[in-house]
Amino acid sequence: MPNRYPEIAFGPAARERQRRAGSYRDYGARLETGGGDDRDPVLDTRRAAFVRESDSFFLATVTPGGWPYIQHRGGPQGFVHVLDSGTLGFADFSGNQQYVTAGNLEADDRVALFFVNYPLRQRLKLFGRARTVERDQDPDLLARLLTVGTSTIRGAVERSIVITVEGYDWNCSRHIHPRYDKKRLDEALALERADAARLTETIEVLRAENEALRAQLAAATENRVTT
Repeated sequence: MPNRYPEIAFGPAARERQRRAGSYRDYGARLETGGGDDRDPVLDTRRAAFVRESDSFFLATVTPGGWPYIQHRGGPQGFVHVLDSGTLGFADFSGNQQYVTAGNLEADDRVALFFVNYPLRQRLKLFGRARTVERDQDPDLLARLLTVGTSTIRGAVERSIVITVEGYDWNCSRHIHPRYDKKRLDEALALERADAARLTETIEVLRAENEALRAQLAAATENRVTT
């Protein structure tokens, strides 16, 4: 499947501004070459890994009036499943029962997803078309989406959301401020403590060697004095 990101994102007004700014060759001109290599899967190894390693993302749908509606979705790392080289899926849990996203998808299946890795200062944008699969329509699919590694996500879940990805783009790292969650901080702290313990052990060994050398030097000095 070719990458349709340029076709979806770069409208006539955007392309005209790119021409005036001198960036058309880097962006809008990609439409002239079809937007990407047809042999390159939308979710290649790097992009699929980026999605699997995420514990949150932002999901945009379109309201009946044409307004963008954005929701934050989160869960354990791996809660967004890469079902194949062009398809994502995740379990849709009960929320405040406004059903804005679910309602929007009944009228317009277009979505945009935004994944950010703050420690690495990387972000991935995806365009796609989504469909909802109610819990009783495909319980096996829902069970698969609730399974992360050897664990099962618990909670009141209503449906599965399956997204066929049509386009992707990597954003630059500018203005992404590094942020670290508790897990990463705990890992870093554990490494620091381990390094501190090794350093303390080395200091104790050197101190013992120093004491032994001092004792040898004192004994040698005493022998010279007595003789």
